[in-house]
Parts: sequence; C-alpha cells; structure tokens
Amino acid sequence: MSRNLLEACVDGALVTYRLDGPVATITMDDGKANALSPRMLAELDAALDRAAADGAVVLLTGREGIFSAGFDLKVLAAGGTAMRDLVAAGFTLAERVLGFPAPVVAACGGHAMAMAAFLLACADHRIGARGPYKIATNEVAIGITMPRAAVEICAQRLTPAFRERALVLAEVFPPEEAVAAGFLDRVVDAAELEKTARETALALAGLDRAAHAATKRRVRGPALAALRAAIEADRAELTPAP
Repeated sequence: MSRNLLEACVDGALVTYRLDGPVATITMDDGKANALSPRMLAELDAALDRAAADGAVVLLTGREGIFSAGFDLKVLAAGGTAMRDLVAAGFTLAERVLGFPAPVVAACGGHAMAMAAFLLACADHRIGARGPYKIATNEVAIGITMPRAAVEICAQRLTPAFRERALVLAEVFPPEEAVAAGFLDRVVDAAELEKTARETALALAGLDRAAHAATKRRVRGPALAALRAAIEADRAELTPAP
C-alpha cells in the first residue's frame, strides 16, 4: 500500500479511516442505521484524532441511503448515567467538528435524523444526495425536550425562517429543502455524491491551513463557547439524583 493511501479497518469496526493524499475519509457503517452509540462516537473521535495528526481535510460520510439515524435509542431508553454520557459525547463530538482546525466536508448519502442532523450541520460544507430521504431533528415528535446544545447548534447553522420549524415543530425536510433550512449546502445526484465530495475536499485542501484555523476560531469562537456551556448545562440536568 502506498505511503499516501492508508486505511484503518479492523473486524467489527463501525468507522473506517482512509487517508488519500490530503483528504481523510471517515466512514460510518454499522451495517444498519449507523446509530450513534457510545462505540460509534468513540471511533469517530479517534478517527478525528488521526485526521488531526495527519493534517488532513476531513470527508465524513455514512452508508448508501443513510448518514445516520441518530443516537442509539436503546441507550437513550435506559436513562440514567448511560443516557447522560451518550448525549454529552454526541454533542461534544459535534463541538469538535464545528471547531476542527482543518476543513470538514460531510457527504450525506441518505437520511440524517436527530443527533445525526446536528452533526451534519456542524461540518463546513455539507453535500446531500438527491432522493426520497429525510433530514430532521425529530426529538419533539418522539417525546424528547430539545437539548440546549442542539438549540445552540441550530442557532448558528440553520436559517432563521426554518429554525423553529426544525426544532419546535420537528419538521422533516427532503434534501432540497434541507439546503434552504441550512442542514445542507447543496444536493447532487446520488451517483455523483462521492466524486463531488472528494473534489470539494481537495479544493478546500488548498486553503492556507493556519489562516483557515485562525479564522474559524475567530468566526465561531462565541458559538463554540455557547455550545460548550450548553453541553455542560445539559449534562447537569441529566445527571441522576444521588
């Protein structure tokens, strides 16, 4: 295997990491709905560690037909510290993506629900596949009060006209309308998604990395501070009483 093409994939892994030139492709694939379980989140975080060490632009993607269905519902249903830690880990990962020092491109090849939609929103450039797919923050529809961290992400990344429709009304958006809402930047035919995402990542690799990182900190610093405070407030609220 050439020095500029590396792949990390162990048996049973939920996330694969592939470095090809200046682009690190991080792929979620649990063979099902790409549920954001504790293990999936840990593997995503480790993959971002590798991308940072490699100085790579990140291309984050999922399986054909689904980016991710969001948090693992079994862990959410269990409640207690397991639920608290899962929610904190998910939004901490989103915070990391929002502030990642290199450009992050997301290729959404299908559905992105709940926490997955928030994670998608945090990428620098989001490309969706055209098709009968749903992008939604459906917490209210399934009886969950929207986390403060989710509100902060949407305050920064969604367009004002769609923000309350997404958060308060749990509206479901097809890919084209998700562009207007702010979850995506553009939509392409599914057959072109991988090629378009890689071309976009390669173009962004040409940015001056130091200037990009410093400008991102300057532009998003207040948002990242507000998001961190919201994560801690959510954690405190979800901590079981002794």
